[in-house]
Amino acid sequence: MTHKETSRRDFLKKLAIGGGGVVILGKYHFLFGNEPTNGLLKAIVVDFDKCTGCRTCETVCSAFHHPVQIDGEQLNGLGNPKLGNIQVYHFNPDVDIPSVCANCPDTPCVNACPVTADPKAIRKSIYRDQLTQAIRTNHDVCISCGSCADACNTERTGVIKMNPKTNHPEHICDQCGGDPQCVKYCPFGALSFKDVDIKGAYFGLSPQEIAEKLFERYYEAEEVING
Repeated sequence: MTHKETSRRDFLKKLAIGGGGVVILGKYHFLFGNEPTNGLLKAIVVDFDKCTGCRTCETVCSAFHHPVQIDGEQLNGLGNPKLGNIQVYHFNPDVDIPSVCANCPDTPCVNACPVTADPKAIRKSIYRDQLTQAIRTNHDVCISCGSCADACNTERTGVIKMNPKTNHPEHICDQCGGDPQCVKYCPFGALSFKDVDIKGAYFGLSPQEIAEKLFERYYEAEEVING
């Protein structure tokens, strides 16, 4: 059994018995007693049956988060897909997997950060925003240790990467302040902004793990049909 599988199982077990300072509200809505919050957790959810791998999500995310100044006016940037906080992975057989922060209720990335929390802001260099509930970073106090990326990679989706130039974590979705641009502009309606559901079929899985599940569902089923 891998460390990732063990961590996920332990997490679900703690939720089931009400441990870890968790308060369960309704069906799969969570607030953590050990973190200051004022809303339910939401995240971007992908309908893989609708995704065509067009990479529009990457482009609009990048344009929104990397604006440019032209004649004193701030405009959306050029939209380099590689700079988006959502990243699309392509697999063969043909499967396209947009990968984005799952906004995990137990925040393994935040827990792994060794930087002492700011006593005034009650936050580390990576933290949950008290207003939006999204995961944010404070590069001013980041020590570039990569602990958040390691935790995300071994326990969850693996979306957090260390920028090779700045040596700071990147690709952490801030949900555009509550109005995700990728969801708004997806031309095929493959993305939605929903309450976090840890029992979702693809919650917290890496692109490779999701692809393997889709291979089985799409292609092995087709082989049986076509015999």
